[in-house]
Amino acid sequence: MKRNKPKYKQIIDAAVIVIAENGYHQAQVSKIAKQAGVADGTIYLYFKNKEDILISLFKEKMSLFVDKIEEVIAGKQTVSEKLLVMIENHCKILSDDHHLAIVTQLELRQSNKEIRLKINDVLKGYLKLIDTILVSGVESGEFSANLDVRLARQMIFGTLDEMVTTWVMNEQKYDLTAQVPTIHKLLLQGCGGRNTISLGG
Repeated sequence: MKRNKPKYKQIIDAAVIVIAENGYHQAQVSKIAKQAGVADGTIYLYFKNKEDILISLFKEKMSLFVDKIEEVIAGKQTVSEKLLVMIENHCKILSDDHHLAIVTQLELRQSNKEIRLKINDVLKGYLKLIDTILVSGVESGEFSANLDVRLARQMIFGTLDEMVTTWVMNEQKYDLTAQVPTIHKLLLQGCGGRNTISLGG
């Protein structure tokens, strides 16, 4: 499988930097090849075109993102804790990689409908993870019994997404992770969480 080949990852990581620094439309394949330290033709052994690089990049990074979050929430008992570590990791992963944050928050927002549909498809794994947390919250009684899971998921993902986008638009001048406790408290309250006043302290 091509994604297990070392040059595949090398090209993906180079593409994150080149797209973040130049913008998607100005990020020529030759620039990505140069950043990756490979010949232009090597790129086409792994990717069909620049659009394929963008989608593959998102797929690869989102897969690592979901794996990491699943790993950290596995050891948590309460849904409140699971939600907290999910928010923490969402913010930490992107605040630790400024280039990736620029790509996910700005450059992936292409007007091309086909690209948007492919990106939405890749996002499904993360949205499913949020659904799992919400459903277990309803089942354990931590969240409201009549919680609309679909709307709550949109609220959670939309809040995190907007929070990171605002941080990127402000040139990442402040500590994104410092906002985590407040966001956690607000989202818990939005889900009808029990004892929300004492949580997120």
